[in-house]
Amino acid sequence: MTVHTHTRTGHSACPHDCPSTCALDVELVDGSTIGRIHGARDNSYTVGVICAKVARYAERIHHPQRLLKPLVRSGPKGTGQWKEASWEAALDLVAGKFQAAEQEFGSEAVWPYQYAGTMGLVQRDGIHRLRHAKKYSNQFDSICTNPAWTGFVMGTGYLAGPDPREMAKSDCIVIWGTNPVSTQVNVMTHATRARKERGARIVAIDIYENGTIKQADMGLVLRPGSDGALACAVMHVLFRDGYADRQYLAQYTDDPGGLENHLKDKTPQWASAITGLGVGEIVDFAKLIGETKRTYFRLGYGFTRGRNGAVNMHAVTSIAAVTGAWRYEGGGAFHSNSGVFKLDKSVIEGTRHFDPRVRFLDQSQIGRVLTGDSDALQGGPPVTAMLVQNTNPANVAPEQRLVCKGLAREDLFVCVHEQFMTDTALMADVVLPATMFLEHDDVYRGGGHQFIIAGPKLVDPPEGPRQNHFVIEELAQRLGVAHLPEFGHDPRTLIDGMLKKRGLGTYQDLIDGRWADIQPEFAEAHFLNGFGHRDKKFHFRPDWANTPAPGKPPKSMGILGPVAALPEFPDHIETIETTDADHPFRLATSPANAFLNSTFSETPGSLKRQSRPELIINPADAADLAIADGATVEIGNPRGELVLHARLFDGVKRGVLIAEGIWPNSAHIRGEGINVLTGADQIAPYGGAAFHDNRVWLRPA
Repeated sequence: MTVHTHTRTGHSACPHDCPSTCALDVELVDGSTIGRIHGARDNSYTVGVICAKVARYAERIHHPQRLLKPLVRSGPKGTGQWKEASWEAALDLVAGKFQAAEQEFGSEAVWPYQYAGTMGLVQRDGIHRLRHAKKYSNQFDSICTNPAWTGFVMGTGYLAGPDPREMAKSDCIVIWGTNPVSTQVNVMTHATRARKERGARIVAIDIYENGTIKQADMGLVLRPGSDGALACAVMHVLFRDGYADRQYLAQYTDDPGGLENHLKDKTPQWASAITGLGVGEIVDFAKLIGETKRTYFRLGYGFTRGRNGAVNMHAVTSIAAVTGAWRYEGGGAFHSNSGVFKLDKSVIEGTRHFDPRVRFLDQSQIGRVLTGDSDALQGGPPVTAMLVQNTNPANVAPEQRLVCKGLAREDLFVCVHEQFMTDTALMADVVLPATMFLEHDDVYRGGGHQFIIAGPKLVDPPEGPRQNHFVIEELAQRLGVAHLPEFGHDPRTLIDGMLKKRGLGTYQDLIDGRWADIQPEFAEAHFLNGFGHRDKKFHFRPDWANTPAPGKPPKSMGILGPVAALPEFPDHIETIETTDADHPFRLATSPANAFLNSTFSETPGSLKRQSRPELIINPADAADLAIADGATVEIGNPRGELVLHARLFDGVKRGVLIAEGIWPNSAHIRGEGINVLTGADQIAPYGGAAFHDNRVWLRPA
């Protein structure tokens, strides 16, 4: 191990797609080399703790296979045949192809495609500035947050909640549908502090016995898509056994009498048949939270990534209103603080040039878009040119076979701006090398907390990589829109303008202070002044079609998914892919401990922890099919099939299969990844992708 004796410390924020957005202390060896990364001890949310994959970020930023030069395809798509090019020549080629696409089919034939490979507001969102200026096709962001945010806001009317640091002041922390031991380590920091200092109980609810359930005092393993049933049965017990806070319900909720009447037949016995939990487990959980007023519900994304995901989130959020937990410090329900930041990104995104007549294409349906589905194309022209930044759709998007078929089109030009040769980059016509977060200026905000954190450039990149902002500005010049006032600014100037509008000073002020804490006051965060709906009430009866929510599709897209199936009150609905004779198993594609989506799958430290793609199977199911531990198995549905290695584990229920992590397609035996099996049909009411909701067959390979 190399020991650096003359390092200095720089300060930044983790840029990856994780609600923790950890404040970081970075060992700087010299102007271009980093050592270990540590969590910032003086940040009251990070409190010195970060995940192992970011701690060893030197493996990634100094990786020998990092992309360093622009590449232009010189052979058939996907064969890895390239020739090096100058930045000028590569950008000229990209601009020329965009202009040709526009001339043939109109500006909507060009689709800038991006997501959350970096969460920096300049480097992530600047692509929209070019999109709007050129009237290129818009992107409807649907791949991650929509069902969760929609379900939460249907109840609360606002995407915020109790200060996440209050978990440390709780008497019971319910971690529902997220595995923070692997994906949000700071949640466990504050929860375990409450257990140590207050004797708090930690409850974890998920679809298999993951690392968080193993550390919990009470772990509930239920069937995928059945969270709404559990929530309803819990509320049934709360009303039945006198735990409902009727004074709170009368003051703060819209129809507590209607809810109580609706729940009369939602008994623990009813929910047991749906969830696979024992009646006693359900009752004991309900009694625990009923007797523990200071209960903090920390709600994740995982249990919303099914076709009934928004309904599940609304039902679970409703529990805190029945108990009145919002009243108390260390109580209430929290999913994301994304509503509190209120940063004006209009210049960064060029929203002044937004044209509502330009179509929106569903990000999750990229496979359908690229293979000419007229509905996915909104009746418009084909997509014949793309710029891809901050995402890897050939690997992470649903309906992978359609995605790869579309990317293989010879009449489709794709430029990918990336750090490594991902599955998507391999299918591109031009690949541009990208900087990493320590090599450019940006600013970050964390949905899992309330900090805006500075991320200044700390080291120089290798010769070759350029930041996202550079690519957008250079293309703007070549495409004739650089004269617009939103262009021509460096990242610091853009950040300055945004922060000043928020009353937070300059970017340098933020760098000097390292972060800004904008947590609302207690009464606002706990909705004691009323919830976010016009009537100031928590809504047990959501208006599924009309409630304003982050991520609501534009009017041109309409309401998405089977809205008629959505319930009047919290409930369980069977819009999921239920099993049948031909597909007797339910598959969920859960996050891995050592990866973050498709990121970190190239670093040695991560690969030591996870050596190959595996399918987690209950031993009794495996015995029925004569499948041995470590054997190869084939799994499939009408969308496709692939081969994995079996891992037998009794912490998953019978009939449920778990595939952890988004491995590169090439890591699988047949060269196709897990998202061959996932669907892109939209979750009601406002869209989203049902990654954890797949019926499949299973057999020995």
